[in-house]
Amino acid sequence: MSEDKPVLVRKVGSVGRLTLNRPKALHALTEEMCVLMSDALLAWRDDPEVGVVLVDHAEGTRGFCAGGDIRMIAESGAGDGKAATDFFRAEYQLNTLIHNYPKPYVALMDGVTMGGGVGISVHGSHRVTTENTMFAMPESGIGLFPDVGGGWFLPRLPGEYGMWLALTGARLKGSDVTAIGVGTHHVPAEMIGHLVSQIETADFTFEPDNLLKSILSPLHKTVPDAECEAYESVINSCFSADSVEGIIEALKAVGSDWALAQVKALETKSPQTLKVAFRQIRTGKELQSFEDNMKMEYRIGWRQARSADFQEGVRAVIIDKDHSPNWPSGSLSDVSDQKIEEIFSPLGTDELTFL
Repeated sequence: MSEDKPVLVRKVGSVGRLTLNRPKALHALTEEMCVLMSDALLAWRDDPEVGVVLVDHAEGTRGFCAGGDIRMIAESGAGDGKAATDFFRAEYQLNTLIHNYPKPYVALMDGVTMGGGVGISVHGSHRVTTENTMFAMPESGIGLFPDVGGGWFLPRLPGEYGMWLALTGARLKGSDVTAIGVGTHHVPAEMIGHLVSQIETADFTFEPDNLLKSILSPLHKTVPDAECEAYESVINSCFSADSVEGIIEALKAVGSDWALAQVKALETKSPQTLKVAFRQIRTGKELQSFEDNMKMEYRIGWRQARSADFQEGVRAVIIDKDHSPNWPSGSLSDVSDQKIEEIFSPLGTDELTFL
């Protein structure tokens, strides 16, 4: 095992171990990292010596995973877009592999878990949060869209939490992530080392699910109601509207400080991305397979990576860091239904395929 690899891949007893190892970038994913993870998961899928997969980030570093290599995607999108779409292909193939994985997949979301980091955790069978967990799908703020399977898992959260998270990019902290169903277990950060040790020394070649339950259950702490649950009725009534404009009107009608703060947040986002994400979440809720959702997201990613809004969002947030984007798409009323149809249209021979 080479310690300079961006993902450390090894077997420890009956456990397949994947450790993100790109600390200077908060373990943000690259195409190479996605391929390394997919290759390992494919090798372990039919390996009788591996009963469980455990994913974490390098010890002593901040984590878990801050997303994808946004700067690379933007630079590629400003050109021919090939590197960007190659990355999306590798990432979405990995997301699908995790979603369909036949063995327990444990993600330790101990730290920042955003964008791409969500994609390598939320689709697994066991998602462990700690008080350090910071969860978000912030892509609307840079003119991209909430991808990595967001069209599948977000609308399947309770009520309209998914639409709220997709459009506003709201951040969930600690136990709140488990309280609304993104995480499955909440463990104190000080116990993560103990948890890893217990998993690595257990024999998962027989009844791995029951054994994993016996390890996780004693460490799981009952989570209080999520902070956002105080606003659940407003979220459900307002974010169920039949358009982004309708959501904003409903929030203004409520008129509370919290509701108006959501309006203010939405007004900072890319108008094109807001309309894309709205349709993505509504469409994703009706889709019957994860693969169909990922094909939809690949079509969106193909176009959004090349969009002027994405270039401007990356400039404002990542390059110049003035956080004052001047969105080329203008206002919500300027984004036509035809434009959204084009973004969602099939790619012909360039459609996403799976491993």
